[in-house]
Amino acid sequence: MKEKTNSLKPSLWSEIKKNKMHYFMMSPYMILFTVFTIIPVIASLILSFTYFNMLEFPSWRGLDNYKQLFLSDDVFLIAVKNTLIFAFLTGPLSYVLCFFFAWFINELPAKVRAFMTLVFYAPSIAGSVYTIWGFIFSGDSYGFVNGMLLKYNLISEPIQWFTNPAYNFTIVVVIQLWLSLGTSFLAFIAGFQSVSKDLYEAGAMDGIKNRFQELIKITVPAMKEKMMFGAVMQIASSFSIGAVGAALGGFPSVNYSLHTVINHIQDYGSVRYEMGYAAAIAFMLTVAMVLTKNLISKLLKPE
Repeated sequence: MKEKTNSLKPSLWSEIKKNKMHYFMMSPYMILFTVFTIIPVIASLILSFTYFNMLEFPSWRGLDNYKQLFLSDDVFLIAVKNTLIFAFLTGPLSYVLCFFFAWFINELPAKVRAFMTLVFYAPSIAGSVYTIWGFIFSGDSYGFVNGMLLKYNLISEPIQWFTNPAYNFTIVVVIQLWLSLGTSFLAFIAGFQSVSKDLYEAGAMDGIKNRFQELIKITVPAMKEKMMFGAVMQIASSFSIGAVGAALGGFPSVNYSLHTVINHIQDYGSVRYEMGYAAAIAFMLTVAMVLTKNLISKLLKPE
């Protein structure tokens, strides 16, 4: 067994020496990925078993943070429920919208396609562009929606859209969908452009008669890698919802109606400075995202 192991060592080392330039080119990414992803995740896992308030040295608590999380923290359960609803509403729906908008735009002339791509992608990179919706749904009579409803006597007094749990969740879902046409949308645009024209010509010869059949039988199988990348990005964005609700509905929102796991992490990490407990919440969110990503990857795994 030892002889077999020793015989493998030279070949492995020689393989590394042979491809040393590849490893050198990969090293900047691997260093950054290790420093800013792997190490923080490991540190978060370790801190999740401690009490750490940023002033004192962390003290070991064992599983107490996780026991509190699942057995005593009612707000966390509300945050999990809201996050799952946001994720299952905005994630799949946004994914489908990204795909079909990209498909539609891909059919346009080149200059029009470039302009429409910018129009759809711009909100996702414009920072606090969602504050536009704050003016549209402002809680006073100067808000666009309230002004229109008052003008036509449909309401007698302004509606507090972002502080009323009957309305705020639905509005934030719509805003999040509007903001979610980002990286996945660009990936799909690139995917449509990368499909070989020869495939469509071969499909026409095999009896494909319309664009929808082309989409199902040719385009989708040819861009499964792009679709999987888009799915992973949508998972990350849908589980990370929190900024829009906090900015428009307040932090915390009324009756925690917009409170998500991200907001819960911010509450304990940035407000209460209970970093150990915040790390436990963050680690559970990471596990949920990884499990969901693996599930989606299996469903969209290229053949």
